[in-house]
Amino acid sequence: MDFNMKKLASDAGVFFSRAMQFTEEKLGQAEKTELDAHFENLLARADSTKNWTEKILRQTEVLLQPNPSARVEEFLYEKLDRKVPSRVTNGELLAQYMTEAANDFGPGTPYGKTLIKVGETQRRLGAAEREFIHSASINFLTPLRNFLEGDWRTISKERRILQNRRLDLDACKARLKKAKAAEAKAAAEHELRLTQTEFDRQAEVTRLLLEGISSTHVNHLRCLHEFVESQTNYYAQCYQYMLDLQKQLGSSKGEIFSGTFIGSPDSTASPAAATSPPAVSAATVPTVPTIPVVPTVVGVPNTLAEGVLNPNEVKPPASGTRKARVLYDYEAADSTELALLADEMITVYSLPGMDPDWLIGERGNQKGKVPVTYLELLS
Repeated sequence: MDFNMKKLASDAGVFFSRAMQFTEEKLGQAEKTELDAHFENLLARADSTKNWTEKILRQTEVLLQPNPSARVEEFLYEKLDRKVPSRVTNGELLAQYMTEAANDFGPGTPYGKTLIKVGETQRRLGAAEREFIHSASINFLTPLRNFLEGDWRTISKERRILQNRRLDLDACKARLKKAKAAEAKAAAEHELRLTQTEFDRQAEVTRLLLEGISSTHVNHLRCLHEFVESQTNYYAQCYQYMLDLQKQLGSSKGEIFSGTFIGSPDSTASPAAATSPPAVSAATVPTVPTIPVVPTVVGVPNTLAEGVLNPNEVKPPASGTRKARVLYDYEAADSTELALLADEMITVYSLPGMDPDWLIGERGNQKGKVPVTYLELLS
């Protein structure tokens, strides 16, 4: 008990001495041992690394999980050292709703078929997003957290010890200046040598830790490359999935509308004839035979009336052709379509009775249908 009381009194004395030294330094009444410029630069670099790492970590968490409630839940599971439950992504949830809607509307209907196709793509997008989040969390977020919760805590602890050693050193210097008697000076000099040794030793330990920030930067750089690689793979997957879906919808859309406007039994009469008012009288209006009417353009054969469009047999109109730049690669589904390469220039024009989402494209002697969504029409 006596030993503990002495230690408590000694610790209280040291704390009081440090507090006095710190207060006098702030008031400009005491000298302060300054660290060398290189050491100060190391400290500033470490603080900057810590601050920016925290900001990057927080914003990356927001990027991967925009829902703040979900982030809080994941944080609590992590602190409790429990596995985070699997969560359905927004894409997967949308896929589920689309599939259920398709089954309700009828999977054999055009709308139902399209819902199923889009829903499957959304499911694949959601799975790709889940894989990206998992990869980014392991390869990028975890190393950043390990630095903040491990290395930085050690650095902060050693910096606090160094600060205390410096206060002890400066307090000893102040006592030496105030000592008058020879014995007091000798005791103060001995104490100063001891505190100087402790300060130098702690400064060296702290310096080594601060210089290790360079290794931290190298490690974070490697993790950043892995994050970019996983993000690139994720967006490449999404791009490919959407291209595939666009091709599916383009071909199915052509089938749907070709069945409605070309070769459909219900569409053999022209729209003008279907909506024209009844004849006023036989005397004023000549009798017109009620036969199917298909708009005709000079140079365009009547293959449209038969429901089959052979682009090789059509000729471009005298006016109305335009230049277009191809945005994406397109693989022709059949002989009536024209395969496209990204960034190439082609001539395009429309024909009466065509689906508005398609045009006739020409490249030299090659000719065929092309989807409008793959083109940038130029003036």
